[in-house]
Amino acid sequence: MNPIKGTRREMLAGLAAGSVAAAGLPGASLAKGKKPNMVFFLGEGLRWDEFGFMGNEILKTPNMDRLAREGAVFRNAFCTNALCLPSRATFLTGAYSHRTGAVTNDANTVPDSFPMLCDLLREAGYETAFVGKSHIGGALLDHPWDYYFGFKGQADYMHPRIIEGRNGKYGPEITYDEYVDDLLTDKAVEWLDSRSGDKPFVLFLWFYAPHAPFYRPRRMLNDFNGVAIPVPENFDDDLKGYPGKPPRVAAAENKIGSAEIFNDDPRTLEELVKNHYAGVQSNDEDVGRVMSSLEKMNALDDTVLFLSSDHGFFLGEHTFYDKRLMYEPSIRIPMMIRYPRTIRGGTVRDEMVLNVDAAQTLLDMAGLPAPATMQGRSFYPLARGKNLPDWRKDWMYEFFEYPAFQAVPPCRGIRTERWKYIHYFVLPESHELYDLETDPNEDHNLYGKPGYEQITEQLKARLVELRRETLDDYRWQASRIAKMRSQYTPAPTDLEAAPGN
Repeated sequence: MNPIKGTRREMLAGLAAGSVAAAGLPGASLAKGKKPNMVFFLGEGLRWDEFGFMGNEILKTPNMDRLAREGAVFRNAFCTNALCLPSRATFLTGAYSHRTGAVTNDANTVPDSFPMLCDLLREAGYETAFVGKSHIGGALLDHPWDYYFGFKGQADYMHPRIIEGRNGKYGPEITYDEYVDDLLTDKAVEWLDSRSGDKPFVLFLWFYAPHAPFYRPRRMLNDFNGVAIPVPENFDDDLKGYPGKPPRVAAAENKIGSAEIFNDDPRTLEELVKNHYAGVQSNDEDVGRVMSSLEKMNALDDTVLFLSSDHGFFLGEHTFYDKRLMYEPSIRIPMMIRYPRTIRGGTVRDEMVLNVDAAQTLLDMAGLPAPATMQGRSFYPLARGKNLPDWRKDWMYEFFEYPAFQAVPPCRGIRTERWKYIHYFVLPESHELYDLETDPNEDHNLYGKPGYEQITEQLKARLVELRRETLDDYRWQASRIAKMRSQYTPAPTDLEAAPGN
């Protein structure tokens, strides 16, 4: 729904603006044998199109725009399971959620048999730091970080409870009275500024914003006041009865104005979009602070800056809110890398890359082999401008958390460069088929329509092959149901009124 221009030509023009220096030949390589530093920024529901360089005329994202302008942008990047924990586990392990078993926010354990990116880099001599939200069971406290500042599960935006640790030893939870992402970035910058020695480092700075319930820092409370928010073309699909959509999709509890998930209630389109945008601009400030710290250290160009998000986010498309479904706003994610030693500024790629590729890409940039458990492919050669004729032409999506939270039906699906087929496998089964070339908003379900029998059968057969290729023998299990309940504590007994009151 974002007010973006969106064409490749306009995007390239946006990236080119002010990028003369970055557009030259890549800089000299690092000293022989020296590995690049790395900073891995991960947004929380940061959409692929929520940037100034994407043509969004409301958001101001100068720092993330700079990262894109001076690096490589992948315009067709996706997550393979649009849910926080499964996607984060995939970023770290390079494996699909059906392989790790981290398939929902409840099924949160990653077996030790799946090596994580952070541990592989540490074993290769990297100093490692994690700051922010992991969501993975144990909050990654069972890993020997050189520095750790994180929390279990979700955060309280204004009073986060954080665990801090060094060299694999962790202190107790402490409550801070500060906007959580400001605090996280403070600690990340402090750690960068305090480092000494020649070891390469990797910093995972995984933000909490723009996760619901979208609290803002004080300085942003009045941002976007009076700004008109465009309404998505299909915002009124609910009033039309969701023509062509499967009944369970139409009945899902993910609608603006009616969804109730604990304190996470999207009441209006305008409220939702503006609060989400405030979180995006908070991300941008934090990226800028880290880049400034690296510049002061004279280490910016020796550091790989990698930015992505765990999933996308509906901002009113089909009246929807949040993620989970296999529609484009939910599964598309930003993916960009800045490393001027080897990556030419202003590079734009249209190949389909996935979160399952990220770990192998960063290992490749560090000159390290990927373990056999990883199922993606490094897109570092693409970032360097190479053409790979054998790059993927399709990929498989999966979602399993049902009926928990929003009653979004579980599914598997296949996306090609043109087509999308979705199979909702809980009985009674239902299906969707979209021609993304003629119907990018996914308004017209072609499944069962005359003339689409052949492509439907081809996609179904290919989905079976992709399950086989990715070793998908996972069998779905129903997840627990979340209920809204008000909880009260007893009235205090130590308070007194003045006489006569």
